Amino acid sequence: MLKKMRSLIIPGVDKQLLVKDAVKLMPDLSRRRFIASGASFGALTLLTGCNVSDSLSADNLLTHISKFNDMVQAKIFNPNVLAPTYAEKDVRRPFPFNGFYSEDEAPQIDGKEWKLEVSGLVDNKKSWTLDELTKLPEVSQITRHICVEGWSAIGSWQGTPLRDFLKLIGADTNAKWVHFRCAEDYYTSLDMPTALHAQTQMTFKFDNKTLPQSLGFPMKVRVPTKLGFKNPKYVTSLEVTNDYKGGYWEDQGYNDFSGS
Repeated sequence: MLKKMRSLIIPGVDKQLLVKDAVKLMPDLSRRRFIASGASFGALTLLTGCNVSDSLSADNLLTHISKFNDMVQAKIFNPNVLAPTYAEKDVRRPFPFNGFYSEDEAPQIDGKEWKLEVSGLVDNKKSWTLDELTKLPEVSQITRHICVEGWSAIGSWQGTPLRDFLKLIGADTNAKWVHFRCAEDYYTSLDMPTALHAQTQMTFKFDNKTLPQSLGFPMKVRVPTKLGFKNPKYVTSLEVTNDYKGGYWEDQGYNDFSGS
């Protein structure tokens, strides 16, 4: 095995500089974890199976690592295991705002005019009004939101399990993805096992009150088994598909699976 690993290292490649360049391209949180782990060039080579040569960029190396991470997380994800839940006393009030823009730039949406567009591999492609959606059976959860920036907060969320809605519209649950688009041009994709998880929720309330504008009114998707950027707000459309359509942060190098 050692002989095989040595054969992957091409003479003339500065291994330390390559790793340093790769680390610079990582998102801040990933970079901190990578450095803290003490990962070595040999470990990267072993994980990725890359044949490192002068033509292999650090960016390509990171892409291999990211895809490897996604594969491992998807394999070990158990859709029957619930994320931890908490008590009312643990809820953070006010709940912090997060986004790729400032809070005063968040979308102002008229709930009476808003509709959820449904498309893709579903039997019923009708649009849903907020009034129709909020009449669906409601469940509540108190779960922790974990942000990729390093902070977390516990919130109280009320809404309809996404899996119940997918069943209602006749979605093909053998499809690979549920893709969401949002009013502020955000978008992300959930793998189907995560979409069908019992705690993945179409959220219309926070703390038993109408979802505030800062948290995604009229609808966000609460996914307590994933990092915060996989929890889209101000959702305007849902598409069931076999085609991977990426995400706002995923297209910039963040891991797609991103389980918390």
